[in-house]
Amino acid sequence: MLPTFPALEPYARTTVRLNPRPGHPVADQSSMGGPLLWPADEPWPTCDGPLGEDHYDNSPGEAEAPLVPVLQLLASDVPELPFPAGTDVLQVLWCPFDHEPFSSPRPEIRWRRSAGVGSRLLSLPAPDQESSPEFVPSPCVLSPERVTEYPTFDLPRDVWLQIRDEIEQVKQDTGWEYESELAVAPGTKAGGYPGWTQSPDWPDCSCGTAMEHLLTVTGWEFDRGDNKRWIAAEDRPAMQGWSFDSEDDHPSRALQNPSGLMLGDAGGIYLFVCTHCDDRPVDYRFDCS
Repeated sequence: MLPTFPALEPYARTTVRLNPRPGHPVADQSSMGGPLLWPADEPWPTCDGPLGEDHYDNSPGEAEAPLVPVLQLLASDVPELPFPAGTDVLQVLWCPFDHEPFSSPRPEIRWRRSAGVGSRLLSLPAPDQESSPEFVPSPCVLSPERVTEYPTFDLPRDVWLQIRDEIEQVKQDTGWEYESELAVAPGTKAGGYPGWTQSPDWPDCSCGTAMEHLLTVTGWEFDRGDNKRWIAAEDRPAMQGWSFDSEDDHPSRALQNPSGLMLGDAGGIYLFVCTHCDDRPVDYRFDCS
């Protein structure tokens, strides 16, 4: 990339693609939609909206909907995360209903020290019976993969103007497209650039510092079954016969959307963290195509 597009060098970032796959994770593992390493004497979190009014469309009618586990990441698997001192587990949960201001699930996080958990919660609460199945991820094991990515929406316009002719030439010569195959990695990932589908909307911390991208959570791990870069070599045979109209039981579907999440129209939830504050405050954004 850089020999062809040297102007991109200052914007290169490493992201950790988590590559979720359907499986049976345990609480000691990094996972998506799996059991969490949770103290038995710590109450399970519930949505704190008053009488359900915090839920978009007022569903469910009560506020005490249990949060559902979305991600658990161990420092041993993803040491790149900015774990606060004394912690080695990051847990993401959310309420599986639409919330203002984005009409999306609202995430919460926990930074935890695994050695301090003690007696563990052995049975997690079931999701609220009214919750949307598309907001409750199926259990997946993870296979972290480090890749270098470059911005699309976050690339300064003057840099884009410098490289756009070369981008078009590369496409003509090789068939590789910058935006979909050479720039921002798709899928659920840690660090790097958000997988925006709309214009960037980076939050600022209350301390006045711009927050950093912590996580992107999506349902789709790639957009197209013929993508050249983002589909593992061992998965390419399953893409045979792929099309946008493939049947739900086509093997490509399980690889494209292993968790079963559908956030809007194939959108994502993006979590941001302030690393200048010791307690690592977090904010989030949502968008979809």
